[in-house]
Amino acid sequence: MTIESGVIYEVSLDIEPDIVGEFDAWLAGHIDDMLTIPGFISARTFVLEDSGDGKARRVTHFHLESEADLEQYLSGPAAAMRQAATDRFGDRFTASRRVLHAMPSGGIASAPVEQCLNCKTPLSGQYCANCGQRARSRLISLWELVRDAFGDLFELDSRLWRTMIPLFARPGLLTRDYLEGRRVRFMPPFRTYLVLSIIFFLIAFSNPKKDLQILFEPEETESTTVTDSATDTGGDEAPSGQEVLEQLEEAGVELSEEDKEELKQATEGLSINLSDGTAESACELDDFENTQMPPWLAKRLTKERLLRVCEKVTANNGRDFLNQLLDKVPAALFFLLPLMALVLKILYPLSKRYYVEHLLFVVHFHAFFFLVLTLQILLARTGPLVAIPAGAVNTAIVAISFYIPVYLYKAMRRVYGQGHLLTLPKYLMLVVAYAIGFSLVLLVATLIAAFSI
Repeated sequence: MTIESGVIYEVSLDIEPDIVGEFDAWLAGHIDDMLTIPGFISARTFVLEDSGDGKARRVTHFHLESEADLEQYLSGPAAAMRQAATDRFGDRFTASRRVLHAMPSGGIASAPVEQCLNCKTPLSGQYCANCGQRARSRLISLWELVRDAFGDLFELDSRLWRTMIPLFARPGLLTRDYLEGRRVRFMPPFRTYLVLSIIFFLIAFSNPKKDLQILFEPEETESTTVTDSATDTGGDEAPSGQEVLEQLEEAGVELSEEDKEELKQATEGLSINLSDGTAESACELDDFENTQMPPWLAKRLTKERLLRVCEKVTANNGRDFLNQLLDKVPAALFFLLPLMALVLKILYPLSKRYYVEHLLFVVHFHAFFFLVLTLQILLARTGPLVAIPAGAVNTAIVAISFYIPVYLYKAMRRVYGQGHLLTLPKYLMLVVAYAIGFSLVLLVATLIAAFSI
């Protein structure tokens, strides 16, 4: 058969010997499916000699009409076609691909060797074997940009959902699979932790109705303006019950005789001190000179410096201090990771696991913790909007809270492979270590926030 000019898409396959028959049968049907894709003209499979490691070798040439058809296939159905083979045979075969060009005479000439635009490594396919960047150099479309940004969110078979589901429902599974080498199907551990922690803090410390007030209608509130007679005289005397009644009547508030009598009784002996801004500071360090501190600490914690810090912390009812503290909490929780990994290293001295393997366990558990907190916040906020009874929402939140310690215990058993008798005391010690470690990092975050105002 004479081959017209066009593109040859070559797929080389190395197959384990015990599945050759099944694979060949599947490959025939797979080729038929490929030929239904627009642009594919024909296909031919070659049976080569077995490779040096005993695997069977197959090479299939797919003839396409043009490079544009190949580009359309690679950017579209290629991922699904490859995933079908992976789902069927897993890692029991390997595949490599390259592009050849058919000449009008019927021969085949290899395409010029291209280099990766990122790391300059010679390319042997559509992706660089060194850095993984795609070989295409053309600008992507707006739709491709959006799909790359949100594809993992909406594709049910993406790594995002393949990670979130076992992270929540299968304690310790991600850690065990990662340690055993099954990694490509899941999101990297630290990326999972960072994504979930960022999502948690964005949701926890944001109030859409407050931050986006312009998008909501103002709420109607009844307010009554009552003039303060004490400020007119410049003193600190509180208005009497009769004066309060007169002010309410002037504002148009009608009260029954019983309400008036109750109001008079309630205001008898009531003392209201109005601050004119000249009150003395609540920060007092009279006994500071008697405090014994190491010399290196005394140089830093002088009385004047502590007074300034105290005044800044108490200013604005502590709002500036609280904002600083909230900014430091994510970093404090991040520093809790290596501390808890060290505790696990001590609790499992005979496990022959490296420190980084214990750190991986802690990273996955903290990622799960942020995921649970995010779900609880979303449940509490969206429950009333969809008419879920408050009792049901509170019950669900409490149940999820109890799931956290259960999750930690089951994860320890699955990852470290020990029975209840050995795991339970280590679990209790880890919980105590968490309480102490969290208190320490929170204390450090509080001190840093106080001195950062």
